[in-house]
Amino acid sequence: MSLKSFFAKPFALYIYKKIEKWANNPIETQENVFRKLISEAAETQFGKDHKFNSIHTYKDFVEQVPIRDYEALKPYVERVVAGEQNILWKGKPLYFAKTSGTTSGAKYIPITSESMPNHVNAARNAILLYIHETGHSKFVDGKMIFLQGSPVLKEENGVQLGRLSGIVAHYIPKYLQKNRLPSWETNCIEDWETKVDAIVEETLNENMTIISGIPSWVQMYFEKLQKRTGKKVGDIFKNFNLFIFGGVNYEPYRAKFENLIGRKVDSIELYPASEGFFAFQDKQNVKGMLLLLDSGMFYEFVKADEFFDKKPKRMTLAEVAIGVNYVMIISTNAGLWAYNLGDTIQFTSTKPYRIIVSGRIKHFISAFGEHVIGKEVESALKTATEGSLVRINEFTVAPQINPESGLPYHEWFIEFENEPESLSALAQKIDQALQKQNSYYLDLIVGKVLQPLKISVVRKNGFQNFMKAVGKLGGQNKIPRLANDRKIADALITEIISK
Repeated sequence: MSLKSFFAKPFALYIYKKIEKWANNPIETQENVFRKLISEAAETQFGKDHKFNSIHTYKDFVEQVPIRDYEALKPYVERVVAGEQNILWKGKPLYFAKTSGTTSGAKYIPITSESMPNHVNAARNAILLYIHETGHSKFVDGKMIFLQGSPVLKEENGVQLGRLSGIVAHYIPKYLQKNRLPSWETNCIEDWETKVDAIVEETLNENMTIISGIPSWVQMYFEKLQKRTGKKVGDIFKNFNLFIFGGVNYEPYRAKFENLIGRKVDSIELYPASEGFFAFQDKQNVKGMLLLLDSGMFYEFVKADEFFDKKPKRMTLAEVAIGVNYVMIISTNAGLWAYNLGDTIQFTSTKPYRIIVSGRIKHFISAFGEHVIGKEVESALKTATEGSLVRINEFTVAPQINPESGLPYHEWFIEFENEPESLSALAQKIDQALQKQNSYYLDLIVGKVLQPLKISVVRKNGFQNFMKAVGKLGGQNKIPRLANDRKIADALITEIISK
C-alpha cells in the first residue's frame, strides 16, 4: 500500500464527519447560507436594485426577487462580461463558464473566487465518501481519466473564459497530477473524434483504475478501445473498478457498459453544472444523490406542474416532499439569484436530503396534455428491456402530431446495439410501462386520442453523426431524452433505417 493510498482513508473519514455535520442540520445550514448570500451581495448592483438591505426573511426575498432564467438575467450578465464590477457579486468573477444555450445562444455563467472551490471539492468529496463507505483506496495509485472539454482558456475583459470542465482541469491537485490522463496536449485537441483516438493510444497500456465522463462519450472511448484490441475494457484495464459519471441517467447505458467492460464495476453519480455542483452519490446501495447544502448555494423548489402558473408557490427545503417533481431554483455565491436552472428533480429521501434528476422543465412531451417527462421514458425503457438481450446505445422521443395515417403518437428514435426480435413487441412493452407511470398518457391511449408509440430505428453512430452535424460532438453535450417539438426528430430522418 502506498502512502497516498494509506492516507486517503483518514482523510476520507475527516471529510465524512464534516459532511455529516451539515447533513444532520439541513434547515439551519440552508438558513445560514441564505443570510450570508444576502449580506455579502447587499452592495452589488443587483442587491441594490432588489433592496437586499431590507430582506430579513425568506418571504421578503420571494417578494423582492422574482424567478429568472438566463435570458431574464442576461442584462446583468452582459454588464459583468463587459468588465463592470460589483454587478451580481462582489468585484469581478474569476471565470466565465461558456455553455451552449438553446434559446439564448452562448451563455456566460460567472464563477467567482467563492464559488470555485465548490466545483473542485465536490467531485473529490464524492470519491472520498466512496473510500469511507467501501474501504477501497488502492485505486488512487492507478491512472485516472476524465473525459472533458479543452482546458484552453480565452480572456474577456480581464476574465478567463472557457468550458467548465476545462476550467476545472486547472485545479487538479498536485498529488493527482501524475495519476491523471490524458496529457495536457491531448486534452487541448478540439476535434472530439481525434481527441478520443489520441486518448486510446495514451491509455492503452496504462493501469487505469478510474474512468469518468458523460456515459455517451465514455461509450465512444470504450468502443474504440475494443475495436483497437478486440478485448473487453475490463481485460485491457484489469484494475478498473470505478466509473464516475454525470449529466445523464446511467441506467439506459448500464447493460451496454457492462457488456463493453465484461463485468460490473462500482459507479458514482455526480450532479455538476456550470452554475454549481449540486449533489453527488454518497452511498453505493441507496437511491439518490446527497444535495450539497453547505456550498454557497440556497435552494428553492417549485412543483413542476405548477411552474408555468402566473404565481407558482416557491418553497424551501423544509417544505418539500418525497417523489414530487420540482423545478430547482438556485441563488449562489457566483451571483445567480432565484435562478431557474431548468432541471427538474425529485427527492428520494429527506433524512438526509437526497435527490434524483428527473429531467428538464423544457424537455417534456405534452403535445396532447400528457406531461411525459425524462424520468418516465427512461424508466419505461428500462422496464421493457430488463432481463432481455436488447441493448441500446442512445434514444430520444418526439411527438408525431401529423402522421400519414391514423392517430398521432409518440415516436421513439432508438439506436440499438442488440435489436429485439420484434420491434412491435418492444414498443408494446415500453408503451404499457409508460401508461403505468403516467395517468395522463394512459387516458389519451384509452380515449383513442393517441395510438401506442412507434419505434424508428437509428443506424449505428446515427446520434453521433447528428451531434457532429450540429457542432455538439463530445465534451459536456448530450442528447435530450425528449422534446415537445420535432426539431431533433426531423434532423434524424436521414439516420433512420427502419420503422
